[in-house]
Amino acid sequence: MTGRLQGKVAIVTGGASGIGAACCRRFSEEGAQVVLTDLQEELGQQVAAETGGWFMRQDVTDEVGWESIMAQVRERHGRLDILVNNAGMTSRYSIEDLTLDAWNQAMAVNVTSVMLGCKHAIRMMKTNPGGPSGSIINLASIAAYLGMPDAAAYSASKGAVRLLTKSVAVHCAQQYGKIRCNSIHPGAVDTPIHQSRLSQVADQEAARAGLNRLQPMGRMATATEMANCALFLASDEASFVTGSELLADGGWLAEGGIRNLPQTVGNR
Repeated sequence: MTGRLQGKVAIVTGGASGIGAACCRRFSEEGAQVVLTDLQEELGQQVAAETGGWFMRQDVTDEVGWESIMAQVRERHGRLDILVNNAGMTSRYSIEDLTLDAWNQAMAVNVTSVMLGCKHAIRMMKTNPGGPSGSIINLASIAAYLGMPDAAAYSASKGAVRLLTKSVAVHCAQQYGKIRCNSIHPGAVDTPIHQSRLSQVADQEAARAGLNRLQPMGRMATATEMANCALFLASDEASFVTGSELLADGGWLAEGGIRNLPQTVGNR
């Protein structure tokens, strides 16, 4: 099946690498016009060139920046159909080691940015030609369900994204009908963040094997597999899906969650 996003305009934050870049590629393959934003300009330009998309540098925690992005998308495309709030960061501190600055940074990047994205996407989506419509997809984590002992701020931030998504979904369903909002909750995904961390471990093969064993399926997910989850939620096939949590963790949570959790878990 092709053309599942034909004629649609999508914004993907954190689109320069990992899950974000994979979303850009899949959306483009399915006919969407993709606007990708990131702080990584060189990588972002490369993904834009590869996908025929449009790159814009963005600090997702800055509301003025969101207003500028939306104004430019409106001028260039006249509509917004999809927003993937993918930009985020990991934070590896227990509650005793966590500083206020580290807490505030995790909340700003992982929660405030998602709030701002939802707020400004809705403002555009409700004025789309043909009436209010659109799909907002928030990248969360299985950390939204778990008390990860060495990631207090990360777990809290992803839990916040999970419930923020539901609030947005119900608001939009009641007010606009066809504007939807859902969250995706990956387990361990083989992305640059894991590859960078593995490169710092003495026994990389053993560390990778440990990450693979976390999922009952016996391996980490690929970024493309997460992008395919986003593709479904972005498409009209998911027209009655809102406020949902798409858990894509290879059975990790079903088996019991954080037992033997390594220090390298994250999904960006």
